Amino acid sequence: MQDVYQSQVLVATAEASIVNTLRQIEQTENEFNILLGHNPGPVKRGAPLVDQQLRASVPAGLPSALLENRPDIRAAEHELIAANADIGQAKAAFFPQVTLTGAFGHQSTALSDLFTGPSRAWQFGPAVTLPLFTGGRLRSEYKLAKARFDESLANYQSTVQEAFREVSDALIEYQRSQEYYARQQELTQANRDAANLANVRYEGGVTSYLEVLYNEQQLFIAEFGLAQARLAEHLSVVQLYRALGGGWTLPNTGKGTPAAKH
Repeated sequence: MQDVYQSQVLVATAEASIVNTLRQIEQTENEFNILLGHNPGPVKRGAPLVDQQLRASVPAGLPSALLENRPDIRAAEHELIAANADIGQAKAAFFPQVTLTGAFGHQSTALSDLFTGPSRAWQFGPAVTLPLFTGGRLRSEYKLAKARFDESLANYQSTVQEAFREVSDALIEYQRSQEYYARQQELTQANRDAANLANVRYEGGVTSYLEVLYNEQQLFIAEFGLAQARLAEHLSVVQLYRALGGGWTLPNTGKGTPAAKH
């Protein structure tokens, strides 16, 4: 009877988890349909999540110039231009020209070195001193204009810093999510082997069905974790795509890095 009761507990636990997952799926499908301008309803699916492959791999050698695609950096640049600043000098001082990715598309040493100061403080280049006016102006107008320029320059500086931090975080997430998925695959396979062995032992009369139930439960947990790990890996690419300002295509050229062909 213990085997029966234990099996009932495990089945009820699995069914409750499945019902909760179905609820989340159906609500998410409704959200997708509303975003697409459709009525709420199911979404047609292809291959299971764990079988889906990433359509693009992150290459080595991505230049930091990609970040100029970001709308927040463009907006900060336009603020500086509006303040009559020399955007070239500001960019030279506050926009590092480094390689973002190293081997396997992971974070490069040059990018990580930007945050090697105390408390990961940003390591900036030389100070910027830019003339605002070449002709005479009233002192009050000059002070107001200079204050606006200083504000715009500070905003540009912090915007660039935040952009590089987001790229660094996204590359770290990309690398670690791949590593986690690989470990989760190994764990799932080990649980699958253990469940198969438990069934063989039970059919051979060596052990009770409780061992089978336990290993089946562990396999269920591992497979669920594998799907979550696959999702995290896909989302890490989306996060990196967004942090770079829209992928691997260089701004204002229409030409892509080698990754654009993947």
